[in-house]
Amino acid sequence: MQGGTSLTEVQTHERQPIPGVKETVAVSSGKGGVGKSTMCVNLAVALAGQGLRVGLMDTDIYGPNVPGMLGVSERPQVVAGSQLIRPAEAHGLSLISMGLLVEPGVPVIWRGPMLAKMVNQFLFSVEWGELDILLLDLPPGTGDVQLTLTQMAPLTGALIVTTSSTLALEDVGRGVQMFRQTEVPILGLIENMSTFLCDSCGTESHPFGHGGGAAAAASLDIPFLGEVPLDPAVRSGADDGTPAFLSQPESPASQAIGAISKSLLERLT
Repeated sequence: MQGGTSLTEVQTHERQPIPGVKETVAVSSGKGGVGKSTMCVNLAVALAGQGLRVGLMDTDIYGPNVPGMLGVSERPQVVAGSQLIRPAEAHGLSLISMGLLVEPGVPVIWRGPMLAKMVNQFLFSVEWGELDILLLDLPPGTGDVQLTLTQMAPLTGALIVTTSSTLALEDVGRGVQMFRQTEVPILGLIENMSTFLCDSCGTESHPFGHGGGAAAAASLDIPFLGEVPLDPAVRSGADDGTPAFLSQPESPASQAIGAISKSLLERLT
């Protein structure tokens, strides 16, 4: 591969288990702006609502938005007598994020080795306790964080979030190829913001296209877990710090996310 290192040429590291964590699932997107983080947060509370012990690890070191979506601001504390960090708690979830470790508005300006070190600490230096599932909210693309996680984390599999726009779908293929080359199973693809229903006139439209997610899943031979509509409840929930699945459980997006969470569980059991 010219201009870089092929994934198949990267040294393989032994993937270590995370103490107490049964399943570890990466939530990924090839492109930013497709709603991956809001999807990850709402899936996390949906899974917790089914009685599972759920952790959420925000691995987007440069743009850590998850704490705001969950209304969390307090800094994690070091466990007495150890070097482990106790994760924050919100809405029944355990959470770790760079957004809880730096002052608001302060940028993180790190090169790849520092990113890898922080991701490793999030995995193995956090007192996760007993978890049924740990969701990893990945940054967009196929960069240093993704490579570190696929090398070091005991990933059960990956979820891929996309819209039906042509550019987003092009990047889906790159993400699938990355996970396949690093031997991480693809648990499924989700098409986000698939439809929009006008409150005033009831007209259904497709601002980002429609049906591309299902078509991409079929062509890439990966499971298609479903569609989530473009729903104002998701935006307001993220802004208010209470995910839409909790604040507006009857909204169209919440209903779709609930169904997807059950499909994910079926693939994990």
